Amino acid sequence: MRRIDELAQALAEGRTTSRALVEESLARIADPAGEGARTFIKVQATQAHAMAEAMDGLRKAGRAPGRFAGIPIALKDLFDVAGEPTPAGSAVLAAAPPAAANAPVVARMLAAGFVPLGRVNMTEFAFSGLGINPHYGTPTSPWDRASRRIPGGSSSGTAVAVADGMAAAGLGTDTGGSCRIPAAFCGVVGYKPTARRVPIDGVLPLAPSLDSVGPLAPSVACCAAIDAILAGAAPEVPPPASLVGLRLAVPENIVLDGMDDTVAAAFDRALATLSAAGARIVRTRFPSFDLIGPANTKGGFAASEAYAWHRALLAEKGAGYDPRIRVRIQRGEGMSAADYLDLVAARARIVAQANAETAAYDALVMPTVPIVAPRIADLDDEREYNRLNLHILRNTAIGNFLDRCSISLPCHRAGEAPVGLMLMGETMDDRRLFAIAAAVEAAL
Repeated sequence: MRRIDELAQALAEGRTTSRALVEESLARIADPAGEGARTFIKVQATQAHAMAEAMDGLRKAGRAPGRFAGIPIALKDLFDVAGEPTPAGSAVLAAAPPAAANAPVVARMLAAGFVPLGRVNMTEFAFSGLGINPHYGTPTSPWDRASRRIPGGSSSGTAVAVADGMAAAGLGTDTGGSCRIPAAFCGVVGYKPTARRVPIDGVLPLAPSLDSVGPLAPSVACCAAIDAILAGAAPEVPPPASLVGLRLAVPENIVLDGMDDTVAAAFDRALATLSAAGARIVRTRFPSFDLIGPANTKGGFAASEAYAWHRALLAEKGAGYDPRIRVRIQRGEGMSAADYLDLVAARARIVAQANAETAAYDALVMPTVPIVAPRIADLDDEREYNRLNLHILRNTAIGNFLDRCSISLPCHRAGEAPVGLMLMGETMDDRRLFAIAAAVEAAL
């Protein structure tokens, strides 16, 4: 994996071209020994070649639209791209009417000169943290490929594309962890912004109360630059914070339960490294975390808001859905308007309590996912699928419910199973979180 700032510098100095970068990416996608066929639902080689030629010409003329112009990226299959259907990893929308316009986040990436290579795989309708897709196949985590392990979801294709060098970076969405979970399982960085900073218009929804759009990329700096572009700002990367005296809170309730030995060892080693670098590690309980589960017992925002969007499509084409996804969406049918309003009120109370509980800390730190990626074959059992899905989503979903910014970065050693370290910042304090994450990344 090469960072987008390294690629931008190589382009600026004439050591490579956008055409060369696109050709390299397309070759990796087409490699029959790789995961390209399962990672990309649609490859748009002709468009990518045309854009690359245009960006090379503009750069030669001194008119490149931005520093990152010409760098190839992957787009999750739920973003509107003008003239194309937006299937969101489904079969029932594969022939849907084409989008009339680009989603704002897509338009902003195009305006910066990034070159989309195509649409990448995902959990159908983004409703699972595992990344399994029965319609288009499931791309595997880069670790232990012989065992075929899950990539994490729902932004599965984006993570695998970045990890395997099929794209320099990519866009995902995060409703309960869908950028951070696949980042953790695939050994890349994944970012969930404070949701309101980045528009979700033109993004096929799961739960608009929780949905956010974020990048997956090789480094914190890559994610910071892309996040700024998505938010409509200049792609400036904040300088790393100082770790000396930084107060990092490790929640002792919920998020450490059920860790496997590999994750526990990597997490403890990371904490020791940060402590040695001058950070103050504080282990404490956050009572607000214990209130989130009970608030969601009737299905939460995901089931209720997904059902509201899908109910007509389910009535018409429900048999074409992945049955495991369909049953999750249909759970929202049982929620009443009163249930939903109770949930909205409970969320407001819990967010206020959490804000007070975390105010004394610079960031919260926890494992992104408490276990390493399980084998795809192990999830054929329905009960195991459900159990592991909930376990894998548990830690990341806290940040969505609390409306926080959050990032996952690798904390494993070379040759080990990928493990993600998750940092959670305050609402609308994204720039500060990137500065902290950059310092943590450098220390690890």
